[in-house]
Amino acid sequence: MDSKQAERLETKTPERCFLQVMEDEFHYAPKIAEAILEEAQASLVGTADTIRPGQVRVILTRQDASHGRALRETAKTEAIWTVDAGLEDRRILQRHGRKALRQARIQRLVDQALAQGAVATQEDLAQVLHVSLRTIKRDCADLRERGIHLPTRGKLHGIGRGQTHKAIIVGHWLRGATYDKIVRETRHSLSAIKRYIQTFVRVIQLHQQGFPESQIGMLLGASPPLVREYLAVHAQHNTPECRERLAEQMERLGRAGRRKKGAK
Repeated sequence: MDSKQAERLETKTPERCFLQVMEDEFHYAPKIAEAILEEAQASLVGTADTIRPGQVRVILTRQDASHGRALRETAKTEAIWTVDAGLEDRRILQRHGRKALRQARIQRLVDQALAQGAVATQEDLAQVLHVSLRTIKRDCADLRERGIHLPTRGKLHGIGRGQTHKAIIVGHWLRGATYDKIVRETRHSLSAIKRYIQTFVRVIQLHQQGFPESQIGMLLGASPPLVREYLAVHAQHNTPECRERLAEQMERLGRAGRRKKGAK
């Protein structure tokens, strides 16, 4: 492979796409963009040898594993689960209690499995959360009754009859709900809700700029199903009020980026 071929391939990597966004959209100098990338990889993704406090390594069934085989013959993969999200979890516990915290953790673990090419069973969730299988089944039934889709093993079919908790939260926000109201209704932490909304806004921004779904997911560290679901939520809320709310948030994030640039 000659140097020109290597250079062309390098431009297609997720890292180069991330750096391009940092330089073009946020106007960071190349050296600063590279430093941000290195810090993000170390802090958020970690390395093959280290995990962050509150995280555990688990062995889960692969998403593409066929059904009908004995468990020992089913394809598996390693994933990292954030069982304890620290302050975020403590705020849910203080405000809503243990059941709400456990259900928030179930949703987070199911999402994290999906993002890493795996799928969890209810038995996996019961084991890592140190509760009975019966408790997990009750929690999952309660969440599904509220319209929240849980893509666990055997139920991984798009977004199913309901939506994931992230899509529901974004939908509430697009329809004008305040952060406080969303916290009360969904029992998620304020920081998590803001993070979901910011990711949603970035997905829509990149989509409007012509980025394909696969590239959007790589740039934002979001799973392909989540990107597709956010795009679907955006299409479902194509009203003047929702478009105005989204535009205001995009402008707000843009101003914040410009302030950061001016402070450097």
